[in-house]
Amino acid sequence: MNDQITKKRVVAIGGGNGSAIALEALKQHRDIFDISAVISMSDSGGSSGRLRQEFNTLPPGDILRAILSLSLSDYPVLRKIFYSNRFSGAGKLAEHNLGNLFLTLAGKYAGDFMSAVRALEQSVEAVGHVYPATLDQTDLCVELENGQIIKTEAAIDMPNYDRSLKIKKAWLEPAGQIYSEAREALAAADYIIFSPGSIYTSIIAAILPAGVKTAIAQSKAKLIFSIGNAYIKDGETGPTTVSGAIQTLEKYLPRKLDLTLLSDTKLSDIQKAVNEKRGWEVFTDDCENQDGLNIVRTDYRKEDGCLCSDKLGKILREVIGDKLKIN
Repeated sequence: MNDQITKKRVVAIGGGNGSAIALEALKQHRDIFDISAVISMSDSGGSSGRLRQEFNTLPPGDILRAILSLSLSDYPVLRKIFYSNRFSGAGKLAEHNLGNLFLTLAGKYAGDFMSAVRALEQSVEAVGHVYPATLDQTDLCVELENGQIIKTEAAIDMPNYDRSLKIKKAWLEPAGQIYSEAREALAAADYIIFSPGSIYTSIIAAILPAGVKTAIAQSKAKLIFSIGNAYIKDGETGPTTVSGAIQTLEKYLPRKLDLTLLSDTKLSDIQKAVNEKRGWEVFTDDCENQDGLNIVRTDYRKEDGCLCSDKLGKILREVIGDKLKIN
């Protein structure tokens, strides 16, 4: 008798901290999950943006974060190794961390970007695979309600335009083609999870390369949106309500979401203080009486208000283990 569990193929889509949290959550249940990540590649700010310009290469930061999130090693140790050490007085290398430099320099001078990604996965014992959404150099662009065009992820994510103007639509310039292994992972997925994070600069940016939407359409995967419960007040001018976030994401998908995981929007005094300090605003939960929205409301935050990968992992295990039914 074969009691071996057939693992569910789960792909997390997004970028930044949100994808890292989702991957850490999935990693804890790798006994039932075969884990992959498809990561947005339009980052243009900070160290990633500077390396991208200086070396004409792909932004490494979100890929690095995703790989380390899947590692079996102790994350504080990895953080000290790959993030804490920044070079100073080293010309083009100044103020960049070791992790970003490894992916950038190994990719440019010792093979190709994906060879560097796979080498880093092996060195940190990652329990899944991380795929760039595209290997093409692209920039995220948006059009605001008044017709104004904003280009580059950094300009969208840290706006100096009129914050009363909402984003109307988004695209990539150039469009970019889906990376072949990302296509295969999406098409074969049993579940696709859209990670917490900024709707446009993290999640939609990963869906926009040509072929991503088609790969999702070809899959039989259930589509799950882990929305968290908050957005950055001074960040991109995206949706501020739960229904708005769902509808915005669905505009870029080939079919509707099967489930949305909403963390409790009722905050303790401590969590309110943390949100105020960090510039976070809670989404308005306006979905109580809206038909057609399959939402599970549950708490997957820490006491300080940050999302908790342990709690999210248990919820995803229940969902994918059919204890929480998806319509």
